[in-house]
Amino acid sequence: VSTGGIPQVVQMLEVDFTGVTRILEKHGASWQEKNGFSLTHLPFIVRSVCLALADFPRLNGGGGESGTDAQPQVNLDLTITLDQEMLATGVIANAQGMSVARLAHRIHAITTEARAGEPGEVMPSEGTYSIADGGAFGVLSTSPLISHPQVAALTTGAIHKRPVVVSGASGDTLAIRHIGILSHAFDARAVDGAYGAAFLRRVKVILEESDWLR
Repeated sequence: VSTGGIPQVVQMLEVDFTGVTRILEKHGASWQEKNGFSLTHLPFIVRSVCLALADFPRLNGGGGESGTDAQPQVNLDLTITLDQEMLATGVIANAQGMSVARLAHRIHAITTEARAGEPGEVMPSEGTYSIADGGAFGVLSTSPLISHPQVAALTTGAIHKRPVVVSGASGDTLAIRHIGILSHAFDARAVDGAYGAAFLRRVKVILEESDWLR
């Protein structure tokens, strides 16, 4: 697929968000009381992407015919659907060094600024990687759009309870899990399909296996 002159490849993976969801269910009320806003899955996704980009730096930065101008600093270009007529957009500078809690506060600030009609602290043109939160209306998956000169972008889908086959020492069983789809697009001139797939797999592993409470 070519979008805006970019030969764009899209890959998708299902992610088991059950571990993250249990943290939100257990600690969400105390977080809300302490911070004044809800904790969601999004800062966990953002943190996982930042950690994965450290291992796949060619996806962070600008690119084109000559390859990728990889950047060590992740300036995350974020788009969040607030309602059917409003999007919140902003860039989280130096996102690679932020904890889930700090990212949650920055995301909340971006949405608050958007509702108040105030500009973000960094212009979107300075972003090095894009994430769009696209599950607000129950949409399972949306094809990401790469913002040139960036070379990659990710979209999140809605997270739903689903029966899933879980393999264990005693064999396969059915379990109710919280499943969502991550869709990742990349410029095929900058990286190949194996690199893009390995990155998306790394994001999935971080989300599913990290000790987030630690």
